[in-house]
Amino acid sequence: MQVLKFGGTSVGSADTIKQVIDIVKNKLEKDKTIVVVSALGGTTDALINAGNLASKGDESFRQELQKIEQRHLEAVKQLIPVQQQSSVLSLVKKICNEIEDVCTGAFLLSELSVKTKDRVVSFGELLSSRIIAAAFNNAGVAAVWKDARELILTNSNFGNAVVQPAETKNRITAFVAGCKESLIIIPGFIAANSLNETTTLGRGGSDYTAAILAASLDASVLEIWTDVSGMMTADPRWVGGAKVIPAISYQEAMELSHFGAKVLYPPTIQPVLGKGIPLVIKNTFAPGDAGTFIGKDVASNGNPVRGISSISNLALLSLEGSGMVGVPGFSKRLFEALSLAGINVILITQGSSEHSICVGVEAPAAIRAKEVIDSAFADEIRMEKVFPLRIETELSIVALVGENMKSHPGISGRMFGVLGKNGVNVRAIAQGSSERNISAVVSTHDVRKAINVLHEEFFETTSKHIHLFIAGVGNVGSKLLQQLQQQLAWLSSDLRLNIKVIGLANSRKVLISDEGIDLSNWQEALKNGETLGLQEYVNTIISKNLRNAIFVDITASDAVAGVYDQLLQKSISVVACNKVAASSTYGYYKKLKDLARAYNCQFLFETNVGAALPVIGTLNDLMRSGDKINRIEAVLSGTLNFVFNNYDGSRSFAEVVKQAQDEGYTEPDPRLDLSGKDVMRKIMILARESGAELEMEDIVCNGFLPESCMEGDVAVFYKEMEKQEPHFKSLYDKAVTAGSKLKFVARYEDGKASVGLQHIPPQHDLYHLYGKDNVVLFYTARYPEQPLVVKGAGAGAEVTASGVFADIIRATAF
Repeated sequence: MQVLKFGGTSVGSADTIKQVIDIVKNKLEKDKTIVVVSALGGTTDALINAGNLASKGDESFRQELQKIEQRHLEAVKQLIPVQQQSSVLSLVKKICNEIEDVCTGAFLLSELSVKTKDRVVSFGELLSSRIIAAAFNNAGVAAVWKDARELILTNSNFGNAVVQPAETKNRITAFVAGCKESLIIIPGFIAANSLNETTTLGRGGSDYTAAILAASLDASVLEIWTDVSGMMTADPRWVGGAKVIPAISYQEAMELSHFGAKVLYPPTIQPVLGKGIPLVIKNTFAPGDAGTFIGKDVASNGNPVRGISSISNLALLSLEGSGMVGVPGFSKRLFEALSLAGINVILITQGSSEHSICVGVEAPAAIRAKEVIDSAFADEIRMEKVFPLRIETELSIVALVGENMKSHPGISGRMFGVLGKNGVNVRAIAQGSSERNISAVVSTHDVRKAINVLHEEFFETTSKHIHLFIAGVGNVGSKLLQQLQQQLAWLSSDLRLNIKVIGLANSRKVLISDEGIDLSNWQEALKNGETLGLQEYVNTIISKNLRNAIFVDITASDAVAGVYDQLLQKSISVVACNKVAASSTYGYYKKLKDLARAYNCQFLFETNVGAALPVIGTLNDLMRSGDKINRIEAVLSGTLNFVFNNYDGSRSFAEVVKQAQDEGYTEPDPRLDLSGKDVMRKIMILARESGAELEMEDIVCNGFLPESCMEGDVAVFYKEMEKQEPHFKSLYDKAVTAGSKLKFVARYEDGKASVGLQHIPPQHDLYHLYGKDNVVLFYTARYPEQPLVVKGAGAGAEVTASGVFADIIRATAF
């Protein structure tokens, strides 16, 4: 004997029922078969709705029942030829009249008791099983229909009745022994008590019906046919990379089903476990797929974790107080109070100090739980030995399940490590001594992210998903997007990084795409984006709550730099091309560094100094390895170096500056570069990264621009530079006379920093610096006289974008 159960989606329409008939025909070639069916998909909910409407005195319940009747009549007409329809249509109408009679009673009494509700919902399976049995007979497959209420005996706990196993087994074996037909059709979900009153086995109970039948008959196999190809490593609606689990133990399957794996009703495992009956999850719509085998001795697949599941709508109850320490019986009284109130405990955790005990229950039961527990401990609360029960809601449980976790050290560390890195706060932890399940209570807001990061950690070893949100699409931003587009395939194949740009913003529009923005057409898409302010963009990023999220700032905006703290506090890494944050007040700079450390994310700003040159990275490596910075000398402005390398008096200084601007080496207002303010910011950043608490006003600036050049707009500035040409020519001539070159040099030593124009002689390390190159000389305890030198192109959109790109890759490795 084999038992097959088909769920609501498998029998949701005439077409899917025809598929079921084909599947069963093939199975009958092997052995006698019992087919257990659920109600047509959605029927149970429709019946509950009709019953509720009736109990509220709402006449529209009749329209709901009419829809249910019509749906089932249509199924008959599509499955059975006209000549044979009459008896089946009459049977459907008779059952539908019974439903209306029951609902009319609820309407008149203005009440829908649990007992009456069981009667109402039972009609879904009665209708579907009758129609399906008739369809089999019409298809030439002799089938007998049997009412499950005559086979399965339960107590009178309506809504979730408990099966009486001995009598149930006797009834089932006696019926099957006297049945000549090879195919038996039985409605799932429903049963009856000793008074022959209809009971139900709980939502999803059709699985349980099939398991009871299989165990009673020592079936060769139990197959659960549904709309997915087996149990999955995670909920495929939440995790795009979820995989089918080929094989899993009974115990692992029970854990996963208990913690929300909807493909299997939790009590289903127990009846077949004792008999060692194999259980297979199959897909009605892909019958050729292997599905998931559930059995006793299942070989390891090399991964200690089999699957990830979750339970939402949880409340955490915390009882604590000094009066609990060392006093026996507190736990007993707590659980006894909950048990007497009929409240199921999902999770338990207690610290070894015995100062507190924490339990998880379904959220709707939380208020009742507080009432009974506060009542049970009323004396201790009055004497302040125990605090009143504290309730936390909007929580969920995320669970790792795997039989082999117990033999693999470090699973818990990896679990909580990856959750912490993604800003998922764990409120409580539970793990049994079997180590088959590790459960963590997290905010419901974080549960989707938690499942995705865990799935990525334990199952998606081939790739890591990175989600970028970019602000600024000017010269550098455009180049970055171009570089990303060029490298996406290589990043995926060689670094196993699946990078998606989820958000893109300029000063006017914001573009968001959960699937990832098409980088070949981003300009046009951004034009059609939403008109959102900066804070709205930040709120959207935070509300998305995506794992491995990175915010990339390629603006020069004070306002954008001002939102970094909000992002870092949500464990969203920040990559800043924008120098404002790192060169703002020391307090804000330190706050951002501290937040990144506290919330397990990154605050990276390599391109703040030297574009793509590894200046800050080198400095950080020196400091982390225990070196000490004695002095820094640097040419940090590609703009100023370009200008002084190209100015020789043959053209005016203003012309050379204009050339630098035209070639993209200056800010829109070149005075930001020529004034030395930009260099001051850079040396301050290096000083801070060296450990100094430096502010802008602490830096000495020996500028070379006449004060008159700082007045008016950019056009006025260029005119004034032409007027001041003798001044600039004089600076050049003096340097030539001294046999030197002009360089705008930044210097840091002994906690003090300065910037200014200097004469650099030929023997100096800064002398041979050409074009727009930058150079940084680090004099340290390890490099006291011959400095460590970082030198190369220090300006230009292409190289700056590549530096931002490199920071993004660094952030992904964290």
